[in-house]
Amino acid sequence: MRQSQTLADLPALAREATAFVESLLPKEEGATLVTLSGDLGAGKTAFTQAAARALGVEEPVTSPTFVLAKSYALPEGLAFRTLLHVDAYRLSGGKDLARIGVTDARTDTGTLIFLEWPEIVADGLPPADVAITLAANDDGTRTISYA
Repeated sequence: MRQSQTLADLPALAREATAFVESLLPKEEGATLVTLSGDLGAGKTAFTQAAARALGVEEPVTSPTFVLAKSYALPEGLAFRTLLHVDAYRLSGGKDLARIGVTDARTDTGTLIFLEWPEIVADGLPPADVAITLAANDDGTRTISYA
């Protein structure tokens, strides 16, 4: 079932990301994979930044477009130990996921993976635990859908 809602602005997107990440629990086996789809400027990185702040990441969270993947250690006492933020925009397919450490990270139940542009690496991904689609609307709002 797909849930969808319209968010008025970036602060509303941040509140949604915070509520979302606070509801997540690790799987019994393997990392928890959250995919983020949407056009450039839709809010994928803004969503991840807000989720990272809610998880206690204090360092700046920027799009890993050029480094491809960035790992953040999470504070003790949380359900997850690591947040892995992946931007697949510059990858050539699923085979590139192993090269940047995503394949290994997928085996760790303490890892939460936020992966932008999953359609580019779909041939190397298992089904997402949560698939999020974001769209920027002409009136400045954003639509977020969960599957």
